[in-house]
Amino acid sequence: MIKSQAASLGFDACGFAAATPVDDEAVARYDRWIELGHNGCMKWAAGHRDLRRDPSLLLEGAQTVISLALNYYPTRFQPADAMRVAYYAYGRDYHEVLREKLTQVAQFIEQVTHCATRPCVDSAPIRERYWAQRAGIGFIGRNNCLIIPGKGSYFFLGEIVTTARLMPDEPCTMTCGDCGKCIEACPSGALHGDGAADASRCLSCLLIENHDEQLPDWVNKVADDRVVGCDECQLCCPHNAHAVATTVEDFAPTDAVMSLTRDRIGQMTAGEFKRTFAHSAISRLRHKTLRRNADLNDKNK
Repeated sequence: MIKSQAASLGFDACGFAAATPVDDEAVARYDRWIELGHNGCMKWAAGHRDLRRDPSLLLEGAQTVISLALNYYPTRFQPADAMRVAYYAYGRDYHEVLREKLTQVAQFIEQVTHCATRPCVDSAPIRERYWAQRAGIGFIGRNNCLIIPGKGSYFFLGEIVTTARLMPDEPCTMTCGDCGKCIEACPSGALHGDGAADASRCLSCLLIENHDEQLPDWVNKVADDRVVGCDECQLCCPHNAHAVATTVEDFAPTDAVMSLTRDRIGQMTAGEFKRTFAHSAISRLRHKTLRRNADLNDKNK
């Protein structure tokens, strides 16, 4: 019933996992990632590690972590003269869309089970890809994205932690095998052969999360016409070869994204930026950061 309700709201996958502490190997990998500074400018990733380890700390009496996936692959793409925006930011802010849909599923669960729930979007300290794999939805690829077999990686993830005891699904045990196309395609060398990713070199992280006035000089050489994120490790992935466009109307590309040229960004005021991207994930960049990114590799300067 829960999975049917999720599907009726547009979710493409839904799986259950027992709300037990994260396994020691996964905890050790995460701690090592932080120790090496591979979280880069995402300082927040080093916090709340107790909550990341144990989902029961997010909701007293938690028994199950429900993982859900929502397709965002575009129905149409930016024209050639636009500054490139990662597909995830084409439409309405996914935080808003996911929160609304997760809340509806959570309310349904409470009605039919009389158990407590806590919906989580990616702002909550929960290891989304880990739980998606545990819930059988997909596996974590070498590009560090959650890959759903037969569907690809263009999916937002959300979770519902609940006190309802639900039968766990079998974890997904697939891997990327010996494919390394994403490692070769990464323009900044952020992906390592052992499956780790260095966010301090990831263009998506640097262009979105880093708000310094200037970025390292090497970024200028590889940023090309990107201003919001980077999809290279997904564009080259064989699992995305037959990606299907989303049916979620909120994720349809906005006119602002379609017409986001370098000149348009240069003319945009801070107030206009705020109004234009009020309900877009692009608002996370801030006006000055978008301007900074547009100035990278500007051949007309």
